[in-house]
Amino acid sequence: MKRQTLRALAAFALLTLGAGTATAQDPKLDKITIAGWGGPISEITNILVEPDKGFFRAKGIDVVYMPGAGGGDAVRNLLSGQADVAFTDPGSLYAALDKGEKLRVIYDIYPQNIFNVVALKSSGISKPADLKGKKIGVYSLSSGTLTNLQLLLNQAGLTEKDVTIVVTGLLNFAPLMQGQVDATAATDTGLLVARAKGVGDVNVMEVRNSLNVSSDIFVVREETYQQKKDVLKRFLAAYRDSAQWMIDQPQEAAALAVKRAINGQNEAVNLEVIKLRNASSVSPLTQKQGLGAIDLDMLQKGADAWKKIGLVQRDLKMKDVVSSELLPSRN
Repeated sequence: MKRQTLRALAAFALLTLGAGTATAQDPKLDKITIAGWGGPISEITNILVEPDKGFFRAKGIDVVYMPGAGGGDAVRNLLSGQADVAFTDPGSLYAALDKGEKLRVIYDIYPQNIFNVVALKSSGISKPADLKGKKIGVYSLSSGTLTNLQLLLNQAGLTEKDVTIVVTGLLNFAPLMQGQVDATAATDTGLLVARAKGVGDVNVMEVRNSLNVSSDIFVVREETYQQKKDVLKRFLAAYRDSAQWMIDQPQEAAALAVKRAINGQNEAVNLEVIKLRNASSVSPLTQKQGLGAIDLDMLQKGADAWKKIGLVQRDLKMKDVVSSELLPSRN
């Protein structure tokens, strides 16, 4: 399943999203490649509609999207120099920092935690403690589903050694429905799609009830941060504009996702996915400071939790990693 997922993602490797066929050759545009954690799916419609809406081109940016198979994959593509910005989860950031990588967090994409662990009601699994001795599916071993599962297990006094981890790929609800796993670690949108496909009655254990650390953030190499501040600032302004558009015009976004997202065939499902992702983009802090505002204290709590679990060894000081200076001013 994992190999099939990776092949599918490879088929969509490097999507140039600039509006117009001459974008990539336009010397007036600065190219920014985003290393993603997944494929060109409906929840990132605000990026995929660049040919239709031109948010990035309006800020002088030629945006390219590089699919991946988990947040760790996004960070690896960033560190290898294949991408300028990583669209990744805090757990993957913490792991890279623990290895001594020099990175910066410049934007909080989804300040709400969207991860969960789902089990069929018929399984009798209703709380994290019930996961002991069970088979649990994750997207990949480099995805936020794994690290957030580990966080949830820790809250119940369990570790990864108390369960069996099964890599199921992005279509991880199929193994759950077929009885190949007892529970599956997923996201809110993954659960939404599964419900639309008839997963049935389920028990949902949400990670945010334990720790509401952000789901995804924009991360750059320290070198890029120091050398391309103007370009990155325009990139973030463009992304913020695209995110605000999707919040303001979810129906239009759902319609455009039909032709832009690889999983966007059902406009009604697109709309529900987009509504969920819009909700995860806002928080009390963003309501005060604007989209992308970074909650330093929460990211630090996440880093401390990761160390407590044993996922990282160092004491990570997020104040040395987080920078808000490139965030666009609030309209």
